[in-house]
Amino acid sequence: MKKTMLAAACVLLAMTGVAGAEEHVIEMLNKGEKGAMVFVPDIVRAAPGDTVRFVAVDKGHNAETIKGMVPEGAEGFKGKINEEVTVTLAEEGIYGIKCAPHYGMGMVALITVGEPVNAAQAETVKHPGKAGKVFAGLFGQVVASK
Repeated sequence: MKKTMLAAACVLLAMTGVAGAEEHVIEMLNKGEKGAMVFVPDIVRAAPGDTVRFVAVDKGHNAETIKGMVPEGAEGFKGKINEEVTVTLAEEGIYGIKCAPHYGMGMVALITVGEPVNAAQAETVKHPGKAGKVFAGLFGQVVASK
Protein backbone atom coordinates (compact mmCIF):
# COMPACT_ATOMS: atom_id res chain seq x y z
CA MET A 1 0.00 0.00 0.00
CA LYS A 2 2.81 2.45 0.91
CA LYS A 3 4.59 1.70 -2.38
CA THR A 4 1.41 2.38 -4.34
CA MET A 5 0.84 5.69 -2.56
CA LEU A 6 4.49 6.68 -3.09
CA ALA A 7 4.29 5.82 -6.78
CA ALA A 8 1.07 7.85 -7.14
CA ALA A 9 2.69 10.83 -5.41
CA CYS A 10 5.70 10.64 -7.74
CA VAL A 11 3.45 10.54 -10.82
CA LEU A 12 1.47 13.52 -9.52
CA LEU A 13 4.65 15.52 -8.89
CA ALA A 14 5.98 14.70 -12.35
CA MET A 15 2.72 15.77 -13.97
CA THR A 16 2.70 19.02 -12.01
CA GLY A 17 6.22 19.89 -13.22
CA VAL A 18 5.30 19.24 -16.85
CA ALA A 19 2.07 21.21 -16.58
CA GLY A 20 4.00 24.29 -15.38
CA ALA A 21 6.44 24.24 -18.31
CA GLU A 22 5.84 26.70 -21.12
CA GLU A 23 6.27 26.11 -24.85
CA HIS A 24 7.92 28.85 -26.91
CA VAL A 25 7.47 28.77 -30.70
CA ILE A 26 10.13 30.17 -33.02
CA GLU A 27 9.40 30.36 -36.74
CA MET A 28 12.09 29.91 -39.38
CA LEU A 29 11.32 32.34 -42.19
CA ASN A 30 12.75 33.51 -45.51
CA LYS A 31 11.60 37.06 -44.72
CA GLY A 32 10.45 38.84 -41.58
CA GLU A 33 10.27 42.35 -40.15
CA LYS A 34 14.06 42.35 -39.58
CA GLY A 35 14.89 41.25 -43.14
CA ALA A 36 15.73 38.04 -44.96
CA MET A 37 16.49 34.67 -43.38
CA VAL A 38 15.30 35.13 -39.81
CA PHE A 39 14.10 33.37 -36.70
CA VAL A 40 10.94 35.00 -35.29
CA PRO A 41 11.28 35.79 -32.47
CA ASP A 42 15.07 35.93 -32.41
CA ILE A 43 15.22 36.34 -28.61
CA VAL A 44 13.39 34.05 -26.21
CA ARG A 45 13.44 34.17 -22.42
CA ALA A 46 12.54 30.81 -20.94
CA ALA A 47 12.52 29.07 -17.60
CA PRO A 48 14.38 25.82 -16.93
CA GLY A 49 12.21 22.95 -18.16
CA ASP A 50 10.45 25.00 -20.85
CA THR A 51 10.36 23.69 -24.40
CA VAL A 52 11.20 25.55 -27.57
CA ARG A 53 9.63 24.46 -30.84
CA PHE A 54 11.28 25.58 -34.07
CA VAL A 55 8.80 25.59 -36.96
CA ALA A 56 10.08 25.54 -40.56
CA VAL A 57 7.45 27.88 -41.98
CA ASP A 58 9.54 28.34 -45.14
CA LYS A 59 11.65 25.58 -46.73
CA GLY A 60 15.42 25.35 -46.53
CA HIS A 61 15.94 26.02 -42.82
CA ASN A 62 17.01 24.15 -39.70
CA ALA A 63 17.77 25.06 -36.09
CA GLU A 64 20.86 23.94 -34.20
CA THR A 65 23.01 25.08 -31.32
CA ILE A 66 26.32 26.82 -31.88
CA LYS A 67 29.50 25.35 -30.40
CA GLY A 68 30.59 27.43 -27.40
CA MET A 69 27.13 28.94 -26.95
CA VAL A 70 25.53 26.27 -24.77
CA PRO A 71 25.57 26.30 -20.95
CA GLU A 72 27.82 23.86 -19.13
CA GLY A 73 26.03 20.54 -18.64
CA ALA A 74 23.53 21.20 -21.45
CA GLU A 75 23.36 19.13 -24.60
CA GLY A 76 23.35 20.79 -27.98
CA PHE A 77 20.90 19.81 -30.70
CA LYS A 78 20.78 19.77 -34.49
CA GLY A 79 17.48 19.77 -36.36
CA LYS A 80 17.12 18.55 -39.93
CA ILE A 81 16.45 20.86 -42.87
CA ASN A 82 12.71 21.54 -43.41
CA GLU A 83 11.73 19.74 -40.19
CA GLU A 84 10.22 21.00 -36.98
CA VAL A 85 12.33 20.37 -33.90
CA THR A 86 11.27 20.63 -30.26
CA VAL A 87 13.77 20.79 -27.42
CA THR A 88 13.41 20.99 -23.66
CA LEU A 89 15.99 23.29 -22.10
CA ALA A 90 16.84 22.37 -18.53
CA GLU A 91 20.17 24.12 -17.88
CA GLU A 92 20.29 27.84 -17.10
CA GLY A 93 22.23 30.04 -19.48
CA ILE A 94 22.51 31.34 -23.02
CA TYR A 95 21.84 29.09 -26.02
CA GLY A 96 23.05 30.40 -29.38
CA ILE A 97 21.02 29.06 -32.30
CA LYS A 98 21.76 29.10 -36.02
CA CYS A 99 20.23 27.97 -39.27
CA ALA A 100 23.21 26.15 -40.81
CA PRO A 101 22.49 27.10 -44.46
CA HIS A 102 21.92 30.79 -43.59
CA TYR A 103 24.29 31.30 -40.64
CA GLY A 104 26.57 33.72 -42.53
CA MET A 105 23.49 35.70 -43.59
CA GLY A 106 22.71 36.33 -39.92
CA MET A 107 19.96 33.76 -39.34
CA VAL A 108 20.61 33.34 -35.63
CA ALA A 109 18.66 33.46 -32.37
CA LEU A 110 19.44 33.74 -28.68
CA ILE A 111 17.60 31.83 -25.97
CA THR A 112 18.13 32.73 -22.33
CA VAL A 113 17.04 30.07 -19.86
CA GLY A 114 16.83 31.44 -16.33
CA GLU A 115 19.98 33.44 -15.57
CA PRO A 116 22.46 34.00 -18.44
CA VAL A 117 25.29 32.35 -16.48
CA ASN A 118 27.45 31.69 -19.55
CA ALA A 119 26.82 35.03 -21.30
CA ALA A 120 30.41 36.30 -21.08
CA GLN A 121 31.79 33.09 -22.60
CA ALA A 122 29.05 32.83 -25.26
CA GLU A 123 29.64 36.43 -26.31
CA THR A 124 33.29 35.65 -27.22
CA VAL A 125 32.33 33.10 -29.91
CA LYS A 126 33.25 34.28 -33.44
CA HIS A 127 30.65 34.12 -36.21
CA PRO A 128 30.79 34.30 -40.01
CA GLY A 129 29.40 37.16 -42.08
CA LYS A 130 26.41 39.05 -40.74
CA ALA A 131 25.85 36.65 -37.81
CA GLY A 132 28.35 38.50 -35.59
CA LYS A 133 26.52 41.82 -36.01
CA VAL A 134 23.14 40.21 -35.36
CA PHE A 135 24.43 38.51 -32.21
CA ALA A 136 25.95 41.80 -30.96
CA GLY A 137 22.48 43.35 -31.14
CA LEU A 138 20.84 40.37 -29.46
CA PHE A 139 23.38 40.34 -26.62
CA GLY A 140 22.78 44.08 -26.19
CA GLN A 141 19.09 43.38 -25.64
CA VAL A 142 19.79 40.57 -23.14
CA VAL A 143 22.14 42.80 -21.10
CA ALA A 144 19.68 45.73 -21.22
CA SER A 145 16.86 43.56 -19.86
CA LYS A 146 18.82 42.40 -16.76
